[in-house]
Amino acid sequence: MSFKIEHGLFKFDFTDHHAILGVPLDAEFNDIRKRYMKIARSLHPDSFQTDNPSDKQMASQIFSKLVNPAYAKLSSDRNRAEHDVLLGMMGKRLVQERDKIQLKSQAATELMKSRNLDEDYKKAIAQIAKDLYHSLSGSKKQIAQLSELNLVYLLRKESEGGGLGKKKRAKAQPQPKPEQPDSPPSGESPEDTNTSPTSPKSAKIADYCRRAEEFMEAGNLTQTVVELKEALKLDPKNSQIHGLLGMAYVKQNQITMAKVHINQALKLNPQESMANEAKKELVKQSKKSAKKQEKGSALAGFLNNLFGGKKK
Repeated sequence: MSFKIEHGLFKFDFTDHHAILGVPLDAEFNDIRKRYMKIARSLHPDSFQTDNPSDKQMASQIFSKLVNPAYAKLSSDRNRAEHDVLLGMMGKRLVQERDKIQLKSQAATELMKSRNLDEDYKKAIAQIAKDLYHSLSGSKKQIAQLSELNLVYLLRKESEGGGLGKKKRAKAQPQPKPEQPDSPPSGESPEDTNTSPTSPKSAKIADYCRRAEEFMEAGNLTQTVVELKEALKLDPKNSQIHGLLGMAYVKQNQITMAKVHINQALKLNPQESMANEAKKELVKQSKKSAKKQEKGSALAGFLNNLFGGKKK
Protein backbone atom coordinates (compact mmCIF):
# COMPACT_ATOMS: atom_id res chain seq x y z
CA MET A 1 0.00 0.00 0.00
CA SER A 2 1.35 3.41 -1.01
CA PHE A 3 1.14 6.05 1.72
CA LYS A 4 1.50 9.04 -0.58
CA ILE A 5 -1.23 11.59 0.14
CA GLU A 6 -1.73 14.42 -2.34
CA HIS A 7 -4.33 16.67 -0.72
CA GLY A 8 -4.37 19.16 2.12
CA LEU A 9 -1.02 20.14 3.59
CA PHE A 10 0.57 17.04 2.04
CA LYS A 11 0.18 18.73 -1.37
CA PHE A 12 2.75 21.29 -0.18
CA ASP A 13 5.30 18.58 0.75
CA PHE A 14 4.36 18.95 4.40
CA THR A 15 3.79 15.84 6.53
CA ASP A 16 0.61 16.54 8.46
CA HIS A 17 1.18 14.57 11.66
CA HIS A 18 -1.96 16.00 13.25
CA ALA A 19 -4.09 14.65 10.40
CA ILE A 20 -2.47 11.22 10.70
CA LEU A 21 -3.43 11.06 14.38
CA GLY A 22 -6.80 12.75 13.86
CA VAL A 23 -6.23 15.64 16.29
CA PRO A 24 -6.67 19.41 15.73
CA LEU A 25 -3.61 21.56 15.18
CA ASP A 26 -3.85 23.14 18.62
CA ALA A 27 -4.27 19.82 20.46
CA GLU A 28 -2.60 19.55 23.87
CA PHE A 29 -0.18 16.71 24.59
CA ASN A 30 -2.65 14.76 26.76
CA ASP A 31 -5.19 14.73 23.92
CA ILE A 32 -2.50 13.63 21.46
CA ARG A 33 -1.45 10.83 23.81
CA LYS A 34 -5.02 9.59 24.34
CA ARG A 35 -5.63 9.60 20.61
CA TYR A 36 -2.44 7.67 19.92
CA MET A 37 -3.30 5.06 22.54
CA LYS A 38 -6.73 4.54 20.99
CA ILE A 39 -5.24 4.06 17.52
CA ALA A 40 -2.52 1.77 18.87
CA ARG A 41 -5.07 -0.53 20.50
CA SER A 42 -6.84 -1.01 17.18
CA LEU A 43 -3.91 -1.14 14.74
CA HIS A 44 -1.09 -2.79 16.68
CA PRO A 45 -0.27 -6.28 15.28
CA ASP A 46 -0.87 -7.89 18.68
CA SER A 47 -4.39 -6.48 18.99
CA PHE A 48 -5.62 -6.04 15.40
CA GLN A 49 -8.55 -8.41 14.91
CA THR A 50 -8.71 -10.02 11.47
CA ASP A 51 -8.40 -13.37 9.72
CA ASN A 52 -7.07 -11.71 6.59
CA PRO A 53 -3.22 -11.71 6.47
CA SER A 54 -3.12 -8.83 3.97
CA ASP A 55 -5.27 -6.64 6.25
CA LYS A 56 -3.03 -7.47 9.20
CA GLN A 57 0.03 -6.51 7.18
CA MET A 58 -1.60 -3.26 6.04
CA ALA A 59 -2.52 -2.35 9.62
CA SER A 60 1.04 -3.04 10.71
CA GLN A 61 2.45 -0.82 7.95
CA ILE A 62 0.05 2.04 8.72
CA PHE A 63 0.98 1.80 12.38
CA SER A 64 4.74 1.70 11.84
CA LYS A 65 5.09 4.07 8.88
CA LEU A 66 2.44 6.66 9.65
CA VAL A 67 1.13 6.56 13.21
CA ASN A 68 4.34 5.90 15.14
CA PRO A 69 6.40 8.61 13.36
CA ALA A 70 3.56 11.11 13.82
CA TYR A 71 3.36 10.40 17.52
CA ALA A 72 7.14 10.52 17.92
CA LYS A 73 7.08 14.00 16.36
CA LEU A 74 4.19 15.36 18.45
CA SER A 75 4.95 13.68 21.78
CA SER A 76 8.27 15.44 22.30
CA ASP A 77 8.04 19.01 23.59
CA ARG A 78 11.03 20.06 21.50
CA ASN A 79 9.82 18.35 18.31
CA ARG A 80 6.32 19.72 18.79
CA ALA A 81 7.66 23.26 19.23
CA GLU A 82 9.70 22.93 16.03
CA HIS A 83 6.65 21.57 14.23
CA ASP A 84 4.57 24.54 15.42
CA VAL A 85 7.13 26.90 13.89
CA LEU A 86 6.82 25.04 10.58
CA LEU A 87 3.04 25.28 10.79
CA GLY A 88 3.33 29.03 11.23
CA MET A 89 5.52 29.27 8.16
CA MET A 90 3.09 27.08 6.24
CA GLY A 91 0.23 29.42 7.18
CA LYS A 92 2.08 32.35 5.65
CA ARG A 93 2.80 30.33 2.51
CA LEU A 94 -0.87 29.36 2.17
CA VAL A 95 -1.89 33.03 2.26
CA GLN A 96 0.59 33.80 -0.53
CA GLU A 97 -0.58 30.86 -2.67
CA ARG A 98 -4.28 31.13 -1.82
CA ASP A 99 -5.38 31.40 -5.46
CA LYS A 100 -3.76 28.05 -6.25
CA ILE A 101 -5.61 26.12 -3.52
CA GLN A 102 -8.37 23.80 -4.72
CA LEU A 103 -10.36 22.00 -2.04
CA LYS A 104 -11.66 18.48 -2.70
CA SER A 105 -13.78 17.72 0.37
CA GLN A 106 -17.17 19.16 1.22
CA ALA A 107 -16.17 19.59 4.87
CA ALA A 108 -13.18 21.81 3.96
CA THR A 109 -15.28 23.84 1.53
CA GLU A 110 -17.87 24.51 4.23
CA LEU A 111 -15.19 25.39 6.77
CA MET A 112 -13.78 27.99 4.40
CA LYS A 113 -17.12 29.83 4.63
CA SER A 114 -17.80 29.18 8.33
CA ARG A 115 -18.59 32.09 10.65
CA ASN A 116 -17.56 30.07 13.71
CA LEU A 117 -14.16 28.88 12.56
CA ASP A 118 -12.73 27.42 15.76
CA GLU A 119 -15.90 25.62 16.82
CA ASP A 120 -16.76 24.25 13.38
CA TYR A 121 -13.14 23.20 12.79
CA LYS A 122 -13.05 21.13 15.99
CA LYS A 123 -16.40 19.52 15.18
CA ALA A 124 -15.34 18.65 11.62
CA ILE A 125 -12.06 17.11 12.81
CA ALA A 126 -13.84 15.04 15.48
CA GLN A 127 -16.48 13.83 13.00
CA ILE A 128 -13.91 12.38 10.60
CA ALA A 129 -11.42 11.24 13.26
CA LYS A 130 -13.96 9.04 15.08
CA ASP A 131 -13.91 6.60 12.14
CA LEU A 132 -10.24 7.02 11.24
CA TYR A 133 -8.57 3.62 10.53
CA HIS A 134 -11.85 1.71 10.96
CA SER A 135 -11.56 1.03 7.23
CA LEU A 136 -7.91 0.52 6.32
CA SER A 137 -8.51 1.02 2.60
CA GLY A 138 -10.24 4.34 3.29
CA SER A 139 -7.66 5.68 5.73
CA LYS A 140 -5.71 7.67 3.12
CA LYS A 141 -8.88 9.48 2.02
CA GLN A 142 -9.77 10.30 5.64
CA ILE A 143 -6.27 11.62 6.40
CA ALA A 144 -6.47 13.77 3.25
CA GLN A 145 -9.85 15.16 4.41
CA LEU A 146 -8.43 15.95 7.85
CA SER A 147 -5.42 17.64 6.29
CA GLU A 148 -7.67 19.79 4.08
CA LEU A 149 -9.46 20.96 7.23
CA ASN A 150 -6.06 21.79 8.74
CA LEU A 151 -5.11 23.67 5.58
CA VAL A 152 -8.28 25.80 5.70
CA TYR A 153 -7.85 26.47 9.41
CA LEU A 154 -4.23 27.56 8.99
CA LEU A 155 -5.08 29.73 5.98
CA ARG A 156 -7.97 31.50 7.65
CA LYS A 157 -6.14 31.99 10.95
CA GLU A 158 -3.19 33.58 9.16
CA SER A 159 -5.44 35.65 6.88
CA GLU A 160 -7.41 36.98 9.85
CA GLY A 161 -4.24 37.97 11.67
CA GLY A 162 -4.55 35.42 14.44
CA GLY A 163 -2.14 32.74 13.37
CA LEU A 164 -1.88 29.36 15.05
CA GLY A 165 1.40 30.22 16.77
CA LYS A 166 -0.01 33.39 18.37
CA LYS A 167 -2.88 31.47 19.91
CA LYS A 168 -0.53 28.87 21.36
CA ARG A 169 1.83 31.49 22.78
CA ALA A 170 -1.10 33.20 24.45
CA LYS A 171 -1.88 29.95 26.29
CA ALA A 172 1.65 29.49 27.52
CA GLN A 173 2.26 30.18 31.19
CA PRO A 174 5.57 31.52 32.53
CA GLN A 175 7.66 28.71 33.91
CA PRO A 176 9.21 29.00 37.38
CA LYS A 177 12.96 29.04 37.52
CA PRO A 178 14.12 25.47 38.18
CA GLU A 179 15.83 24.83 41.46
CA GLN A 180 19.47 23.88 41.39
CA PRO A 181 19.97 20.16 42.05
CA ASP A 182 21.55 19.20 45.32
CA SER A 183 25.22 18.35 45.25
CA PRO A 184 25.93 14.62 45.31
CA PRO A 185 26.80 13.17 48.73
CA SER A 186 30.41 13.33 49.83
CA GLY A 187 32.53 10.78 48.07
CA GLU A 188 30.02 10.34 45.23
CA SER A 189 30.92 11.82 41.86
CA PRO A 190 28.27 13.29 39.52
CA GLU A 191 28.97 10.51 37.03
CA ASP A 192 27.67 7.95 39.51
CA THR A 193 24.15 9.38 39.51
CA ASN A 194 21.46 9.74 36.86
CA THR A 195 21.66 12.87 34.68
CA SER A 196 20.75 16.17 36.38
CA PRO A 197 17.00 16.71 36.05
CA THR A 198 17.52 20.27 34.80
CA SER A 199 19.94 19.53 31.96
CA PRO A 200 18.88 19.54 28.27
CA LYS A 201 20.18 15.98 27.98
CA SER A 202 17.98 14.92 30.88
CA ALA A 203 14.95 16.47 29.15
CA LYS A 204 15.64 14.41 26.02
CA ILE A 205 16.04 11.26 28.11
CA ALA A 206 12.75 12.00 29.87
CA ASP A 207 11.04 12.30 26.47
CA TYR A 208 12.48 8.97 25.33
CA CYS A 209 11.43 7.24 28.56
CA ARG A 210 7.94 8.72 28.48
CA ARG A 211 7.38 7.61 24.91
CA ALA A 212 8.83 4.19 25.71
CA GLU A 213 6.36 3.72 28.57
CA GLU A 214 3.49 4.76 26.32
CA PHE A 215 4.61 2.39 23.56
CA MET A 216 4.90 -0.38 26.16
CA GLU A 217 1.41 0.35 27.44
CA ALA A 218 0.11 0.17 23.87
CA GLY A 219 1.84 -3.18 23.38
CA ASN A 220 4.38 -1.84 20.87
CA LEU A 221 7.44 -3.43 22.45
CA THR A 222 9.63 -3.08 19.37
CA GLN A 223 9.30 0.70 19.40
CA THR A 224 9.71 0.67 23.19
CA VAL A 225 13.15 -0.87 22.81
CA VAL A 226 14.08 1.56 20.00
CA GLU A 227 13.26 4.58 22.18
CA LEU A 228 15.16 3.21 25.17
CA LYS A 229 18.25 2.35 23.14
CA GLU A 230 18.35 5.95 21.92
CA ALA A 231 18.06 7.14 25.52
CA LEU A 232 20.82 4.77 26.58
CA LYS A 233 23.19 6.39 24.08
CA LEU A 234 22.76 9.65 26.00
CA ASP A 235 23.23 8.11 29.45
CA PRO A 236 24.54 4.51 29.60
CA LYS A 237 24.47 4.56 33.42
CA ASN A 238 20.83 5.57 33.84
CA SER A 239 19.06 3.03 36.07
CA GLN A 240 15.58 4.03 34.87
CA ILE A 241 16.44 3.28 31.25
CA HIS A 242 17.94 -0.10 32.13
CA GLY A 243 14.89 -0.91 34.27
CA LEU A 244 12.48 -0.10 31.45
CA LEU A 245 14.57 -2.10 28.98
CA GLY A 246 14.56 -5.01 31.40
CA MET A 247 10.76 -4.94 31.58
CA ALA A 248 10.43 -4.62 27.79
CA TYR A 249 12.64 -7.67 27.28
CA VAL A 250 10.70 -9.62 29.93
CA LYS A 251 7.50 -8.91 28.02
CA GLN A 252 9.22 -10.03 24.79
CA ASN A 253 10.37 -13.20 26.57
CA GLN A 254 14.00 -12.32 25.83
CA ILE A 255 15.20 -13.62 29.19
CA THR A 256 18.95 -13.17 28.73
CA MET A 257 18.66 -9.53 27.65
CA ALA A 258 16.14 -8.90 30.41
CA LYS A 259 18.55 -10.20 33.06
CA VAL A 260 21.39 -8.04 31.73
CA HIS A 261 19.44 -4.79 32.00
CA ILE A 262 17.63 -5.65 35.24
CA ASN A 263 20.93 -6.48 36.95
CA GLN A 264 22.56 -3.32 35.58
CA ALA A 265 19.66 -1.17 36.79
CA LEU A 266 19.76 -2.66 40.30
CA LYS A 267 23.53 -2.34 40.38
CA LEU A 268 23.19 1.39 39.66
CA ASN A 269 20.19 1.84 41.94
CA PRO A 270 18.91 -1.04 44.12
CA GLN A 271 15.66 0.90 44.65
CA GLU A 272 14.84 1.29 40.93
CA SER A 273 11.10 0.51 40.89
CA MET A 274 10.74 -0.69 37.28
CA ALA A 275 13.78 -2.95 37.59
CA ASN A 276 12.40 -4.52 40.77
CA GLU A 277 9.03 -4.99 39.11
CA ALA A 278 10.68 -6.56 36.07
CA LYS A 279 12.67 -8.85 38.35
CA LYS A 280 9.44 -10.09 39.96
CA GLU A 281 7.93 -10.74 36.53
CA LEU A 282 11.06 -12.61 35.51
CA VAL A 283 10.82 -14.82 38.59
CA LYS A 284 7.16 -15.58 37.77
CA GLN A 285 8.06 -16.52 34.20
CA SER A 286 10.90 -18.74 35.41
CA LYS A 287 8.57 -20.59 37.79
CA LYS A 288 5.98 -21.10 35.05
CA SER A 289 8.67 -22.36 32.71
CA ALA A 290 9.98 -24.74 35.37
CA LYS A 291 6.48 -26.15 35.97
CA LYS A 292 6.01 -26.73 32.24
CA GLN A 293 9.34 -28.55 32.09
CA GLU A 294 8.36 -30.71 35.07
CA LYS A 295 5.04 -31.62 33.43
CA GLY A 296 6.82 -32.34 30.19
CA SER A 297 9.37 -34.56 31.93
CA ALA A 298 6.65 -36.40 33.84
CA LEU A 299 4.66 -36.99 30.65
CA ALA A 300 7.75 -38.16 28.80
CA GLY A 301 8.51 -40.61 31.64
CA PHE A 302 4.97 -41.91 31.64
CA LEU A 303 4.99 -42.47 27.88
CA ASN A 304 8.39 -44.11 28.07
CA ASN A 305 7.14 -46.53 30.70
CA LEU A 306 3.97 -47.16 28.73
CA PHE A 307 5.47 -47.71 25.31
CA GLY A 308 9.19 -48.07 25.80
CA GLY A 309 9.64 -50.35 28.82
CA LYS A 310 12.69 -52.51 29.24
CA LYS A 311 12.81 -55.52 26.94
CA LYS A 312 12.99 -58.88 28.65
